[in-house]
Amino acid sequence: MNKKNRQHEPPEHPQKSDQPRRNWFWGYLIWFLILWVVFSYITRMGGTGSSSEISYSEFKNQVRAQNVSAVKMKGQEITGTFDEPFRPGDSTADTSSILSFTTTMPALEDAELLQLLDANQVEVRAQSEGASWLPYLLIIMIPWVLLILYSMYAGKRMQGQGRGGIGGIFGIGKSTAKRFQNTNADVTYDDVAGLEYAKESLRDIIAYLRDPGKFTVLGADIPKGILLVGPPGNGKTLLARATAGEAGVPFFSISGSEFIEIFVGVGASRVRDLFQTAKRESPAIIFVDEIDSVGRARGTGIGGGHDEREQTLNQILSEMDGFEAHESVVVIAATNRPDVLDPALTRPGRFDRQVTLDLPQKKARLKILRIHTREVPLDSNINLENLATRSVGFSGADLKNLVNEAALLAGRKNKHVVSQEDFEEAWDTILMGAAHEELLDEDEKRIVAYHESGHALVAKLLPDTDPLQKVTIIPRGRSLGATEQIPMKDRHNLSRSYLLSRISVMLGGRAAERLVFNELTNGAAQDLRQATQLARRMVGQWGMSERIGPVTFRIGEEHVFLGQEISQPKDYSEDTARTIDHEVKKIVSDMEERAYNMLRDNRDTLDLIVETLIENETLSNADVEEILNGKEVTETEPQTA
Repeated sequence: MNKKNRQHEPPEHPQKSDQPRRNWFWGYLIWFLILWVVFSYITRMGGTGSSSEISYSEFKNQVRAQNVSAVKMKGQEITGTFDEPFRPGDSTADTSSILSFTTTMPALEDAELLQLLDANQVEVRAQSEGASWLPYLLIIMIPWVLLILYSMYAGKRMQGQGRGGIGGIFGIGKSTAKRFQNTNADVTYDDVAGLEYAKESLRDIIAYLRDPGKFTVLGADIPKGILLVGPPGNGKTLLARATAGEAGVPFFSISGSEFIEIFVGVGASRVRDLFQTAKRESPAIIFVDEIDSVGRARGTGIGGGHDEREQTLNQILSEMDGFEAHESVVVIAATNRPDVLDPALTRPGRFDRQVTLDLPQKKARLKILRIHTREVPLDSNINLENLATRSVGFSGADLKNLVNEAALLAGRKNKHVVSQEDFEEAWDTILMGAAHEELLDEDEKRIVAYHESGHALVAKLLPDTDPLQKVTIIPRGRSLGATEQIPMKDRHNLSRSYLLSRISVMLGGRAAERLVFNELTNGAAQDLRQATQLARRMVGQWGMSERIGPVTFRIGEEHVFLGQEISQPKDYSEDTARTIDHEVKKIVSDMEERAYNMLRDNRDTLDLIVETLIENETLSNADVEEILNGKEVTETEPQTA
């Protein structure tokens, strides 16, 4: 199979770290000594091993029979040997003959025992009961001594972290980065669809890693850090690994959150270990994903800083400053929030080159879809080019999810191939949520139908709007109905007329409710929120209000740090704030009236769409076009806000 068929998939099967396992010798030694001590204790407690327990009466009878040659007394315990093999008389005992025995004296003193032993010429040996304290003391103390010695040894190794140690006790400070072999470069730039600008920006890095001398002889300094900026799921990790594959160098991958631990100093230790490992194997690439989790601006907001995170960030900055000319190590980091990074991280000499990864264009989306469907049996009626055209704004991960969702739906229906119907259903599931049963009475169903039909009719009649894809009153997700518009081209500039038409379409449902029922419902809550936010950006950020003029204010911007909005003074007066609010309200109100007038002038068409929608529950763009072609519609002139 052609290896170039992979696209926007995360790296799989990382090569296990070839770092030697440390501390195993000490661990095995400790367990061996502990087991030896336990075995010695059990053996000692077990007595003479081959001796058999007999009763005290049998012992005295054998002495009288002159069958005992010698005994040893230790406290109440008596051990010895028989001259002739002895078979115990107890039926429950072992019936085999014995030569060695052990017995226990009664608690009452037996004054006749020594006379009996002396009369039968039995050799008597006595042992002090307190003479065996030392072995038992050693058995108790040896494990603790070994534990103290190991703790001292581990403490020395943790002290060595500041001098480039190896991770501390149990390797807690050791880097958790995954290492990918450079001997099997299975991901290259041929596997990355689109992103041509990003690839071109990284070709200097590839050339440097292949032959550093070509640049150093000219006195050139290749950037030590590359910052990949782009939306989630846009292929930042894949591009970084493909860069390592093109250069043929080791690739160390780690997430920024893996540096952070509850213990202060652990993250900095992991940074040191990671950079030292990469330097030993240079030329190499270190990839830090989601670097904003550790590289956020210090000292922001009311909550203050985080000692562990800030120490880790300081260590990253220190390591990047410490690169020597012969250490061909490049650090590539990825983030979707470059605005929150600390300025010290992005200054020249560190992450001074930023590469922006845009969402894939139509040609790239088509290639991504072909790659993700290479293992999927497709029906002959599927048009991937149409899917690529409709999927404006989709990332590589979104397209993969679309294909996977369609395959899952086909599997639930016990199909052998994935059809266009499955893709359409998967599309609706991703954009609007899964369909579910909702018990609506006829009145509520009619209100929802007029609401969605209002959106659809305004979208069809207004100029410069996104094409209508479908309108449905089937409950999906948290909504009771939906009107789907799909851009047919990639937009990079949003004109004022397009934005005004977009607000009118958003308010078309509310206008239809007001026109038909002379009543308003909460079904337009999300529409009002989106329309107000868009109008506020038009006025405050994009200079699209004649009364405000060509100025911009910090309006509608989200502050990622707690308290930063409070600490920053407003850059406009209260009078300007009132003017901004007035302009925002005027835009939203004018666009609602624009939609209302359009629906009023085409009331018959609106009613016909509603009746057809109630009957079929879902109408495609072609169905709405057929209704419009059969009715004479009135196009309202665009209204200036």
